[in-house]
Amino acid sequence: MEATAMGVRARIQRFGRFLSGMVMPNIGAFIAWGLITAFFIPTGWIPSERFSALVGPMILNLLPLLIGFTGGRMVWGIRGGVVGAIATMGVIVGADIPMFLGAMVMGPLGGWVIKKWDKVIEPHIPVGFEMLINNFSAGILGGLLAMFAVVVIGPVVVAISNALMGGVGWIVNAGLLPFASIFIEPGKILFLNNAINHGVLGPLGVAQVQEVGQSIFFLLETNPGPGLGILLAYYVFGKGMVKESTPGSIIIHFFGGIHEIYFPYVLMNPALILAVMAGGFSGVLVFSVLGAGAVATPSPGSIFALMAVAPRGGHLSILAGVIVATAVSFAVAIPFIRRFNKRQEEGDAALAAAKQQVQDIKGLGKDVTVKKIAFACDAGMGSSAMGANRLKKKLKAAGLDILVEHATVDDIPSDVQLVVSHVNLTPRAKVSAPNAQHVSITNFVNAPEYDDIVKELAGDGNGK
Repeated sequence: MEATAMGVRARIQRFGRFLSGMVMPNIGAFIAWGLITAFFIPTGWIPSERFSALVGPMILNLLPLLIGFTGGRMVWGIRGGVVGAIATMGVIVGADIPMFLGAMVMGPLGGWVIKKWDKVIEPHIPVGFEMLINNFSAGILGGLLAMFAVVVIGPVVVAISNALMGGVGWIVNAGLLPFASIFIEPGKILFLNNAINHGVLGPLGVAQVQEVGQSIFFLLETNPGPGLGILLAYYVFGKGMVKESTPGSIIIHFFGGIHEIYFPYVLMNPALILAVMAGGFSGVLVFSVLGAGAVATPSPGSIFALMAVAPRGGHLSILAGVIVATAVSFAVAIPFIRRFNKRQEEGDAALAAAKQQVQDIKGLGKDVTVKKIAFACDAGMGSSAMGANRLKKKLKAAGLDILVEHATVDDIPSDVQLVVSHVNLTPRAKVSAPNAQHVSITNFVNAPEYDDIVKELAGDGNGK
């Protein structure tokens, strides 16, 4: 039982690291979008119709494509990233909401599909046809996955989004306002914040303002407290790149009012959804107890906008809800962020161990057993794929069981013992894989070095 629990925990940790790996490299793009939005939308600091035209395409197209590409690349390198991006385009076209959840599904799926295809088909590719077959297979499989995303994955994500919006409406109508955060906060993380705010809560708020002069509905989704608590927790307890990126995100979120900036920090560590739900719940509860309300929708949802639409004498009650939401979200997030740090540290330790292993192998020199060979070229697809295919067949004929892969010269796998590259690319290959042995050739098709490599490896007893 204990072993099973440890296995489940390990899988959850790997999943968490994978999500983090998809989101974290793209934080800069989210910050760029957040800055453009905060400054140039009609309610921004410097409204500009020309520059605000960037906002929609970036959130609907650029950001999901980046996540999809990153997820595919994590599974199968650049080739997986390209197919993952093509597949992600299917969910983008199939819906009119930001498809981040769809991208986190289709990106890795695209990488996995092309990886499986390559492993099956590569041994059977005729020499000289590698680039033709690789390019067409990526295009065909990517296109099929994009169509699958339009028909299947897109509608599923839209259904989830509609269910969340329906849940918000039902709870609001039932008068259970604090519990609305159970649906509002997950909906926001899926970038449904504008749909929930303007499509569900806004009309209710307008009607209530006409009756009583203010409305709490304007504060349910726009409260910056839950997101601020998450970002502060990362800043205080986070490490590395995550911690370093939070100060700018805090400014964009709290003062600029662009809540979307903190969504990636939750996506990379999904357990934090509990923290924002708790923060949202507590903030709405304080609003309800203190009779807080606003006279219009704060747009964007910055602390300045909240203060601007507060009724006379209502500023303190709104501030109280924001402060409590921040504190609760911060407190609930702490253990999850510490666990996130532990996962990152375990990953760093594994990387350090792998690097040490490479150093040990380097020290062995010619006594190293070659288990993996990489062919490297500029693109990692044409000449290197052809050379790898040719050497595979020669090694197989000699009875040697050695893995042969092709890669870009600047992205050679760290676990290879032997790198084969064109003589003009060997200096770059040595920089990319300094701990491997290197062989330079001038002709990927009929290089005499192939026979020399096979002869040497067979004589050393490698791969037996």
